[in-house]
Amino acid sequence: MRYGFALLALVATGAVAQQVPQTPPADEAAARAAANALPDTPGTGAFPALKEVEATLADHVVYRPANLKALGKRKLGVLVWGNGGCREDGASARFHLAEVASHGYLVIAPGKVLSGPGATAAPQPRADGAARLAVVTTAEDVRAGIGWALAENARKGSPYYGRIDPRMVAVAGHSCGGLQALQVAGDPRISAVIVHNSGVFADGSNPIAGMTVDKSLLKTLHTPVLYVLGGPGDVAYPNGTDDVRKIEHVPVMLADLNVGHGGTFREANGGAVAQVSVRWLDWQLRGDAKAAKTFKGKDCGLCTDKAWTVEKKRID
Repeated sequence: MRYGFALLALVATGAVAQQVPQTPPADEAAARAAANALPDTPGTGAFPALKEVEATLADHVVYRPANLKALGKRKLGVLVWGNGGCREDGASARFHLAEVASHGYLVIAPGKVLSGPGATAAPQPRADGAARLAVVTTAEDVRAGIGWALAENARKGSPYYGRIDPRMVAVAGHSCGGLQALQVAGDPRISAVIVHNSGVFADGSNPIAGMTVDKSLLKTLHTPVLYVLGGPGDVAYPNGTDDVRKIEHVPVMLADLNVGHGGTFREANGGAVAQVSVRWLDWQLRGDAKAAKTFKGKDCGLCTDKAWTVEKKRID
């Protein structure tokens, strides 16, 4: 664990291309094929989850507890999600999102099911040598999940009628989707934010076609924010650490696990990162004191876990 922010002063001198397209090597393509062959997982929480496409939100993928009646009086929280690469595959982080849902959350990702079980098609390949990656889904597609969930909560006849707490809404995203999460984070309906393997480009560049962001976006944050990075080998590391260094007006925490840019999204039930994400949501949205111990105090769970490196401001 390290406190202080000297190491957060790392800034890329050129465009840190956390989302610049690259042709995956053969072993990466094989890993993707193997991951696609794995069945969906229900998560490890008290409410086994499923993945589905709702007729009233056909351009998104929904993850939710399979048996909503099992929630009893417990209200659903809502997490809207930005896909890695700002792609149209709402199943790209299916293990992670199902894990979150199994703890009593309605999770909504833009796009279609384009990987894993139930895939209707394959994601469109990016052209090799393209000068700039272009977004396929947008921050407004991510934000649309909030409006849909709250409308369903108020609609008689909806399976979600009266089951959602409108005060418990969060946004998160991976890589390019993490930038979308930052674009949505200023929405007053948002109460928690997680940015995975991402950050506003530290050199001021905008290498993603269809997206323009700069560090002023950080000023729109009005809730505590958790950055989860993958160590110095994560191409978004200079951007994310620079964001954390610059955020001064809201509580911010950096949880760094040396697993690279892909995080633990392909691991069973989303791996270690999913567990940390659930605890952040439980603390920020539900006020769960046990979950708070993962982040608060000198001896917090992440602070004493040798696998993680932690930086924080105004968290304790």
